[in-house]
Amino acid sequence: MDGDGTRDARGTHANPVPRPAGPPEVPAKPPEAPAVPPRPARAPGAPDGSAFLTWLRTPRPQALPGVWRFGHRPRPEEEPERVPGRQLLSGAVIAFLVGWLIWSLLWNGYLGGWWLLPLYAMIPDSWAEPHSFTSVVVVYAYYVLIAGIIMVGVGRLGRWGEIWRRYGPPAWRRAVPGAVPAPAPEEDPAAWPALRAAGAHDAAERLAADARSGLMRDVDHARIARAWQGVQRGRHSLATFTGAVLSQGAGACPHPSGARDLPVRQARHDLVTGQVRIGTAADDARNPYAYRGAGLALGPELLGTSLLAVGPAGSGKTGSLVRPLAESLCLHALAGRAAVVVVGAAGADLGPADAYDVVVRIGHPDSVYDLDLYGGTTDPDEAAVVLAEALVGDLTEQHQGGDTRRSTTVLAQLLGPFRAVHGRFPGVPELRQLLEGAPGPLAELREGLRAAGQDSLLRELDARERQLDRPGDLGGVLADRVALLDRPAFAPFFDTSGQSRPFSLKALDHPVRVRIDLPQRGHADASRMLARLVLAQFTASVSVREDRSLFACLVLDDASGVVTPEAVRGVQRLRSAGAGVVLTLRTLDDVPRPLRGPLLGAIGCRMALSGLTPWDGQDFAEVWGKEWTEARDVTDRQIIAETPAGKAVHMLRRVITGKAPTARAVTVRQVERERWSASELAHAVPAGHAVLSLTSVKGEHAPPLLVDLRG
Repeated sequence: MDGDGTRDARGTHANPVPRPAGPPEVPAKPPEAPAVPPRPARAPGAPDGSAFLTWLRTPRPQALPGVWRFGHRPRPEEEPERVPGRQLLSGAVIAFLVGWLIWSLLWNGYLGGWWLLPLYAMIPDSWAEPHSFTSVVVVYAYYVLIAGIIMVGVGRLGRWGEIWRRYGPPAWRRAVPGAVPAPAPEEDPAAWPALRAAGAHDAAERLAADARSGLMRDVDHARIARAWQGVQRGRHSLATFTGAVLSQGAGACPHPSGARDLPVRQARHDLVTGQVRIGTAADDARNPYAYRGAGLALGPELLGTSLLAVGPAGSGKTGSLVRPLAESLCLHALAGRAAVVVVGAAGADLGPADAYDVVVRIGHPDSVYDLDLYGGTTDPDEAAVVLAEALVGDLTEQHQGGDTRRSTTVLAQLLGPFRAVHGRFPGVPELRQLLEGAPGPLAELREGLRAAGQDSLLRELDARERQLDRPGDLGGVLADRVALLDRPAFAPFFDTSGQSRPFSLKALDHPVRVRIDLPQRGHADASRMLARLVLAQFTASVSVREDRSLFACLVLDDASGVVTPEAVRGVQRLRSAGAGVVLTLRTLDDVPRPLRGPLLGAIGCRMALSGLTPWDGQDFAEVWGKEWTEARDVTDRQIIAETPAGKAVHMLRRVITGKAPTARAVTVRQVERERWSASELAHAVPAGHAVLSLTSVKGEHAPPLLVDLRG
């Protein structure tokens, strides 16, 4: 069957529809050849390093504590006197009219011809011939000179220069950031001048080539810079470093996980300065002028003094503070600069599981890792100290020592003998039986100690048995606390027999990323006890690290019931150990009253979020103290004009200034006032804002700042 292959619209493929004959086809004009597109700068799909080079070369000047240094433009310490726009423009117009009036009076001869005497004294008589070209040029040049002098004078009076700077092209150029100029080769960070100065030219060329081709990221730059610091300190050899760079390029010196970035980022990070941006300092009169409008950021130099954030639920503690800080610390860990442990409730927005090396989900049957109940130590006394703090730290008296020492003694009397007999510490069910004084386990321990000839440990066990029947013995209290962990949901956890994969905070000697999910739903008391355990293990382990240049940080998303006397003393020791903690609370009522002052004193960075209660605000107001301020008492008295000329002058003044003519009396006094009062913290902090004070590890301070956490 002949046909042109056109199918029927009904979809009958067997019967083609014949096309009617049409007019003869006219050959169409051949299309013009398209213009040849420009040659691409790089191969299709090849990465481009221009964005990375621009980021790396952006200036980061030294700034006040907490200022986001990336592209920062410093401002003066004091606010310059700023004339209102209406008054500035009206004054400029009046100055122009005055200049025009003076020129008109001179031009029309109302002021005489004295202003032409310099002209007549300087030109020869031959130039005074009428209609001479030379005379016309000289005379009009003199007119321009006089007009220019008048305009300069009235321009200074009318502040035309300030109008130009405020509304002219200089203001437009400030609003539109320009491209970052390429620095000199010896100052270009992308050229790695430190490596070239040390003789590693080949390694520097390889890294510079990877940066230009787009193969290097900010984490790679920070990680290799950290490895180079190890070479300078003598921890690694130059040959090993150079060989790794030449063979792997930007991927040299990798993190043990092999990751070179996080799966997702939500905050703005700058790994050159180590900062993460959390907001913008509000343009508020209570903020110092140098901070107004500047970005606010946190880094290890501030977190090394620890941070406490207090605000009700929904004020932005997790999303605006904890999540950005967790991201930043994880990036630092990938760069080999930090070790981070993030503790929060299961399901909290603390980042994806892929962003961490170890995820401990206590109470979740699918958890790969377990938590070491004893912190990885083999010393029974050290294990007893940490475990006693976790179990009954919140029950101790608020004075030095308290019941923690007695609880430590009780646990040490059992942990030492058990480890000597079994070669390990007891699990949760075994520890509960020992604390309750079950006859079977105690008799088994006694027989084992006798067989091993451990007479000193046998005396410890005898002392424990004698105290069981005494009133006020702490064994029962400790057993009740251990019973919170002896639940079916926690049966696979806290195993000490070696059948699980327990995580120990002794691993903070390495750049590790850890997230611990607590089972707060249904096990609130156990979660608080585990949070105290992690904090106690953290403060005990970071103080004995060898490499304190590796910043260690513990982030507790909810520190309710965690603050104890020993915890406060541990936080005070972290600054010298190259570590810090981040604590969040819904209210300071979660901290015992005697510990609120010591806690706020031990923490260097304090944040009060919107929605704070007045009694919480009072504690912040006391720790932030007072400052001397200048109080101005202004008394305005309206001036009444009596004559028509005076009324006209007053009307002109009202048009210029926009205010009625008044006589002002100003009284200036120096008074001492609170930086932020309890009432202001409770009622004057807008939603999405916080008041933040900062202290660096070097001792630099930033006063309480009103920060927009959404900026």
